Amino acid sequence: MKKTQIKILSISLLLLVMLFPSCTDELTQSPDNDDVVSGEEFFSKPESYKQYLAKLYAGFATSGQTAAGSPDISGIDEGESQYIRGFWLLQELTTDEAVIGWNDGTIKDLHSQTWTSLDRFITATFARFSFQIVNCNEFLRQTTDEKLASRGLDAGLIAEIKTYRAEARFLRALTYWHLIDMFGGGSLVTENSPSTFFYPEYATRAELYKFVDEELTAITPELKAPKTNEAYRADQAAAWMLHAKLYMNAKVYIGTDNYAGALPLITKVIGTSYSLHTNYNQLFLADNDRNGAQNEFIFAIAFDGLRTQTYGGTTFLTHAPVGGTMKASEFGINGGWAGIRTTSAFVDKFSANTTDARGQFYTDGQMKEIVDISSFTDGYAIQKFRNVTVNGVQGSDKSGDFSDSDFPIFRLADAYLMYAECVVVGKVGDLGTARGYVNALRTRANASTIASLTADATGANLVLDERAKELHWEGHRRTDLIRFGKFSGGSYIWPWKGNVAGGAPTQAFRNLFPIPATALSSNSKLQQNPGY
Repeated sequence: MKKTQIKILSISLLLLVMLFPSCTDELTQSPDNDDVVSGEEFFSKPESYKQYLAKLYAGFATSGQTAAGSPDISGIDEGESQYIRGFWLLQELTTDEAVIGWNDGTIKDLHSQTWTSLDRFITATFARFSFQIVNCNEFLRQTTDEKLASRGLDAGLIAEIKTYRAEARFLRALTYWHLIDMFGGGSLVTENSPSTFFYPEYATRAELYKFVDEELTAITPELKAPKTNEAYRADQAAAWMLHAKLYMNAKVYIGTDNYAGALPLITKVIGTSYSLHTNYNQLFLADNDRNGAQNEFIFAIAFDGLRTQTYGGTTFLTHAPVGGTMKASEFGINGGWAGIRTTSAFVDKFSANTTDARGQFYTDGQMKEIVDISSFTDGYAIQKFRNVTVNGVQGSDKSGDFSDSDFPIFRLADAYLMYAECVVVGKVGDLGTARGYVNALRTRANASTIASLTADATGANLVLDERAKELHWEGHRRTDLIRFGKFSGGSYIWPWKGNVAGGAPTQAFRNLFPIPATALSSNSKLQQNPGY
């Protein structure tokens, strides 16, 4: 699908099921009731199937049915309810890579790791995951063989819808993976669950893991071959990446190491025609859908300044890190929000006078150490996402409000580092090949290469640090730190972890977020994670 096709669809369906009942009280999932059509009516038109598929993809980018004012989730600022923004807050603000200066509700509790089950950002993210799964389930209910046959569709379209179904199942599996990773257990609801109100049974983390594992095994052959699908649509390489991510975190999720299962999937990804873009910083510009970066993006969420006008996603990641003496015009925006910076622990992964393109911090008027989190000038600023093209031209929204930069979920550079981790941690794969992949990324970034890579603790720390440098602010850090045993506890401390300026150990139960209190009060079958 072209970028202009998948941005937003002003359609509303009677499709909502109380999947995760976190959607009651403060947060309520609701369609646009002024323009509701039934599923049967909507799917009576042949073009509706691709339109609905577009809605599923757009669910990661948009916050509602229109540009603004019709949110999918109420009870929270609409921009804060957007999928990528909530995902990013939980994956990045909780780590050494990001702090935020705002006093919006409980947002500072994320970095200090002092959140509770009442946290509104955690609750909104949980609700957003449920809403996305609800939509995927409804599409699958409406595209069974029986339904399609009854509607008199031609054979060519029916064959195409089979691929659409595989993509919908991939998108659902991706969201279930995020649920597994962040919340552990929950409710497992599929297209075969009742379509009327019911209280889903609790599914353990292991049960959800098994579901996603089996889903990916089943659907991968039905997806299009790598780089043969339309832009932004999932292909087999995206499924291989997701499956490999599941396996690489298996020790955390189910207590059993499975690097051996991940390696062949990663090798398949690397063997495709996806390729590293030559310029690291161009990966995060307004034209990263056409400047060559798209050849590295195995799966990305499309953002467009004219068609995804929400204050989440890359609009958030372009505005929120700009403040102090930074020039908003250089970022293609009309003003900075003076919120997000990074910690000295992340800065210190680079040498003081680094030439590494991945460590080009904004330091003018900024202190390296954070004395007062609320002060934007405490902490170096990150200059990663920009709403300008390689030629410095502002993105499509000339008001400077909304960004064109796409957000990469999976890119080839990540696969290179995943291979290296399989070697040094999982003891599978080839050390020479792994070193070559690390050096390819360092060479692209104008950083010095490494002479050796060892399959021991030293090699593991090197790969973890390399992942921070290459993938910072792309939503990987919390998961990575947990996998390496450095998120909670005291083995790795960074400024303001544990709500102490110099950092302090935190409780191990923080490796999972709590099931929101609203969900527990609505469905007694859910089980709270230990410690909350």
